[in-house]
Amino acid sequence: MENIKQESIRTPAAQGPPKAWYQLVDLPVFAISGGLLLLFALLALYDLDLVSTTVNQSFAVSTKLFGAYWQVLLLFTFFIGLYLAFGRTGHVVLGGTDQPEMSTFRWTSIIMCTLLAGGGVFWAAAEPMAHFTSQPPLFSDAEAGSLAAAHNALAQSFMHWGFLAWAILGSLTGIVFMYLHYEKGLPLKPRTLLYPVFGERALKGPIGTFTDAACVLAVVAGTVGPIGFLGLQVSFGLDKLFGIPDTYSTQLVILGSLITLYTISSVTGVTKGIQILSRFNVILAVVLMLVILVFGPTAFLVDGFLQSFGTYIDQFIPMATFRANPAWLDWWTVFFWGWFLGYGPLMAMFVARISRGRTIRDMILLISVLAPVITCIWFTIVGGSGLFYELENPGVISEPFTGFNLPAALLAITENLPMGFIMSVLFLILTTVFVATTGDSMTYAVSMVMTGHDHPHTGVRIFWGIMMGVIAAILISMGSGGISALQKFIVVTAVPVSLILLPSLWTAPRIAKQMQKEQGK
Repeated sequence: MENIKQESIRTPAAQGPPKAWYQLVDLPVFAISGGLLLLFALLALYDLDLVSTTVNQSFAVSTKLFGAYWQVLLLFTFFIGLYLAFGRTGHVVLGGTDQPEMSTFRWTSIIMCTLLAGGGVFWAAAEPMAHFTSQPPLFSDAEAGSLAAAHNALAQSFMHWGFLAWAILGSLTGIVFMYLHYEKGLPLKPRTLLYPVFGERALKGPIGTFTDAACVLAVVAGTVGPIGFLGLQVSFGLDKLFGIPDTYSTQLVILGSLITLYTISSVTGVTKGIQILSRFNVILAVVLMLVILVFGPTAFLVDGFLQSFGTYIDQFIPMATFRANPAWLDWWTVFFWGWFLGYGPLMAMFVARISRGRTIRDMILLISVLAPVITCIWFTIVGGSGLFYELENPGVISEPFTGFNLPAALLAITENLPMGFIMSVLFLILTTVFVATTGDSMTYAVSMVMTGHDHPHTGVRIFWGIMMGVIAAILISMGSGGISALQKFIVVTAVPVSLILLPSLWTAPRIAKQMQKEQGK
């Protein structure tokens, strides 16, 4: 781009391999992001009620002032991405190399596991049931407890985990990172997203420090939540399936095992541990989907997907722009948008790290189209099975789910499947590995922010992997209340992050056109 000054450009190779973590860590960013997160955990330990009250008030202000903006931001991100993918810029090759670093299957596996994460398992079981038992305002005309209500419940779930949610996690921002880092040598940090707007001020000084710290805080909070929640969920499952007491000691053992797994995976890197774990997870998920599809309510699931996906497409704009019920929006659509926005910059960095050699069309079609469709199929098979059993025997799923008990909803579904006990155990394993794949990739991404290098020092990765687990352990010592407060806090942190993502709406198209000229496409 014309406004990139040549004197600021360094090639990634010129940075050299990291030698000592303390020489590479951005101390101001580390102090602000790590300090605020640790302060949150300690304050919650000291007075959870005070923290919850403060977070609830901040959450309400954030959703009220920024909810509509987030809805528009996600819509524009998705459609601009499609324009770039299907236009002349679609053939542009990203990352300064013509050869992808990994096979398409491995690349797809890492993307799916990292971005869908463990929440995609429990929410796949719980969210369709939540919308079935309490219908979304846009679909309130359907008869309660009917087949139409079940299809509408799946369609609403598709909106929250479909095209818009995925697009914000690395489509336009991925283009910006891959050009400015791999071809112009700027650091692989969130602040680079603001370079086309602020120039050198974005790289040096308070703007860059605040940008990186806000993004790290958001993504670490977003990752600590699932890590801690997994400890509660798996502990619940082990108690129900094997009679192992659901105690804090059990939860700590689970967390310790999880921390060890994803830290080792992160240390071995994207071409080894992270891709091996992701590949295993995808294979297990596909096997479970096929078993459910073949031996479960096959006809209901096929019909349900076609009907619900058709409703999703037909009502896409009305659902995406719905503003008539702010109270419902705050706890559903806007909540999810805030959650995904918080992950946006660091997910994009990770996508850039593993997508070198791919075209703009390849990357955007995978992230913004193919992955959302696969996610909708996954939600249909898991959540749709729950809806089928609930329609056949009212209360069999909804009663365990009472009080928004996500792990109970999942186990209620798996227990009704063929080979129920085995399926329940396999789903717990699947969820654990899903969370681990998010933990390892986000540990890697945070470490990249701290060092500005796409091969961060091993010591930095180990530190952040352990730190996220320790904070999760502190929060779950207070029960689900600590994790719940953190999940709302994620939405609050999305406010500054959403402003950081805004310039990509125009900088990504400019960069894509510039690269098209440079590559003669």
